[in-house]
Amino acid sequence: MEEVYIVQAYRTAVGKAKKGQITFVRPDDLGAQLIKKMVDKIPNFDKEQINDIIVGNATPEAEQGLNMGRMISLMGLNSVKVPGMTVNRYCSSGLETIAIGNSKIKSNMGNCILAGGVETMSTIPMGGWKIIPNQKIALTNPDWYWGMGTTAEAIVKKYNISRTDQDEFAYYSHMKAINAIEKNLFKDDIISCSFTQTFLNSDEKREERTFTFEQDEGPRSDTTINKLAKLKPVFAQDGTVTAGNSSQTSNGAAFVMLMSESMMKRCNLQPIAKLKSYAVCGVEPKHMGIGPVDAIPLALKQANMSIEDIQLIELNEAFACQSLAVIRELNLNPEITNVNGGAIALGHPLGCTGAKLTVQLLNEMRRRKQKYGMVTMCVGTGQGAAGIFELIN
Repeated sequence: MEEVYIVQAYRTAVGKAKKGQITFVRPDDLGAQLIKKMVDKIPNFDKEQINDIIVGNATPEAEQGLNMGRMISLMGLNSVKVPGMTVNRYCSSGLETIAIGNSKIKSNMGNCILAGGVETMSTIPMGGWKIIPNQKIALTNPDWYWGMGTTAEAIVKKYNISRTDQDEFAYYSHMKAINAIEKNLFKDDIISCSFTQTFLNSDEKREERTFTFEQDEGPRSDTTINKLAKLKPVFAQDGTVTAGNSSQTSNGAAFVMLMSESMMKRCNLQPIAKLKSYAVCGVEPKHMGIGPVDAIPLALKQANMSIEDIQLIELNEAFACQSLAVIRELNLNPEITNVNGGAIALGHPLGCTGAKLTVQLLNEMRRRKQKYGMVTMCVGTGQGAAGIFELIN
């Protein structure tokens, strides 16, 4: 069985869903431009050697429907020869695709796969346009259909997470992200993308503008703990979960290129990292935010490692309360967790996030000269996911 390596890892900047530069950019355009620029970076690379493009997406309908993975392949590679598929495991979709691609190559079902995720939350509401629960199940198990914010309030009650702790966690997420941007720490993550927008000007005449998108829009340098403390709860009248201590709705794309060792050598490329293990688990849907507590030990067991072996962690900040619950339950080291901020500041483009965090993890590990890192997140309807990566170069 051949080793499988990540030979490329890039993302777009992440935009605000409602008031961002790329609010009106289609998800297929966003993903297509990213994979085109990734492939163009490899000298003399025959793009038709790519065996598949696997795209994670949490709401595959409307602009994100019609098997968006295939559309991104057609648009980005300008070839009919490379297939594509779309994968949905909600918030872990972008990490799931990396695991699928890794497994396919290890099983001799290909030599080169682009895997990642794309999500534009500005075009589709949370959960999609038309949610139709099973009526019988909705009566017997209503919490299976709870919104994410409602599950966050359930985590607050079960794990006794204070409002003050949530707001402080959110504040430091922003401060760490601002520090990373000011120090240009995401420069190796992000591929600059250009888009043309058509709009009506003040004279109600058609006009076009072309712009470059290359910086994360979410972090707020002017936020304070006092400002966060004044925000009202949004999911329960007597609750503590606010817009300020929850992840931001966002737009973004991220991909890694996976190759077999033999193809990597033929292409004269150097390995960046390899996926050492990947695990998913199920938990109570009403406490979905705690998913990493079960998923992380499974991933560690697969890799024959302990939590002390992990040098850097990207824990998706769906909500401050669930992040704190996970950190406390597993006694994770806060000093190595989300060192450049998390989704509360940088955004959570659902199906993209797993791949986005992988890109960030690998580049930060390289800066720190570390070997083992982990990406983990909770997943809607009561799941958790965790992937452990080994840095090679």
